[in-house]
Amino acid sequence: MRLFDHHPSPARRNRIVTAVALVVGLLFQVAPAASEATDTPATHAYLIDTSTGTVLLEKAATEPMPPASMSKMMTVYMVFERLKDGSLKLDETLPVSEKAWKKGGSKMFVEVGTRVSVGDLLRGIIVQSGNDACIVIAEGLAGSEEAFAQRMTEKAREIGLEHSTFANATGWPDPGHMMSARDLAVLAERLRRDFPDYYELFGEQEFTYHDITQRNRNPLLGRVPGVDGLKTGHTEASGYGLTAAAEREGRRLVLVVNGLASERERARESERLLEWGFRNFEAYSLIRKGEPVEHADVWLGAAATVPLVLEEDLAVTLDRGARSEMKVTVSFEGPVPAPIRQGEQVGVLRVEAPGTPTIERPLLAGADVERLGVVGRLGAAIRHLVLGT
Repeated sequence: MRLFDHHPSPARRNRIVTAVALVVGLLFQVAPAASEATDTPATHAYLIDTSTGTVLLEKAATEPMPPASMSKMMTVYMVFERLKDGSLKLDETLPVSEKAWKKGGSKMFVEVGTRVSVGDLLRGIIVQSGNDACIVIAEGLAGSEEAFAQRMTEKAREIGLEHSTFANATGWPDPGHMMSARDLAVLAERLRRDFPDYYELFGEQEFTYHDITQRNRNPLLGRVPGVDGLKTGHTEASGYGLTAAAEREGRRLVLVVNGLASERERARESERLLEWGFRNFEAYSLIRKGEPVEHADVWLGAAATVPLVLEEDLAVTLDRGARSEMKVTVSFEGPVPAPIRQGEQVGVLRVEAPGTPTIERPLLAGADVERLGVVGRLGAAIRHLVLGT
């Protein structure tokens, strides 16, 4: 029986094809000049094209930093979650404590001893950056700000924020209150994807409470095309920061900057980086889920080959000047011995382009391939020994 089961020494197959072959020749008809690399005076920065998951710029992006009021997005996330599961209503009211009323910094100007609706409190946080509104929410939902901050940290771990810990609901300076630029970007996208019914609140440009009208502090909102959120921040320790998101023609960019010197620099630098990301990069759809990328030879199988597919659609964002140099490599060891089960990893697909981190995706068997019976294996073994096939 060993004769039937003998598996020829596997050979690694590396197929390198041009991007034109994979993208059906539609994407690379024009090759503009390469864009220049960019830098930023921000101490921390992160720019990602969330439509493809491609990071366009990062600077100390995973280093914990004081997030100031940008961390209020996490407070908002906690409220949105309760609204979504039905345990909280927008018209439900929460009491204002003396602690909330006395809190300094940016304020919604709630009055001690009154009750304020959740809908107004959310706008007080998102539009007016009210520290008092954050404390009303924290105390109303968790009993105390400290308990609420602990829940914030637990939820942060749950949704993939790896470098975030919270000591309060406001972003008030505290050694135990830190976030990374990358975490802020992840949170910004989770807010949009997890709560599409409430995300539009980040786009409101002003809010009036008790006859006091305050404009949204986001300097890009209503001024830079496609911007729909999210949150500014500023303390002496953090400098001036902004988490912003913009969508144009199916591409969505999320930007985080922090450590800038002034409001003016924050506005100017944020706009410049977003425009740079939209102008110098483009998203390309390469391979659709389940579409055969390659066919691998099968050893002792009922089929001679098995299609290799991706589990999800593959799209990339590339510098326009680098797209003509993109290459896609398909690697696997073949022939692949049967039996093969659909979904089993058989190889790896790699996408490489100048100035872009290598993208790797597992190549999966696109179909089941049963093992040949005794007679079939005998015939295959003879052909291999006699003909080398």
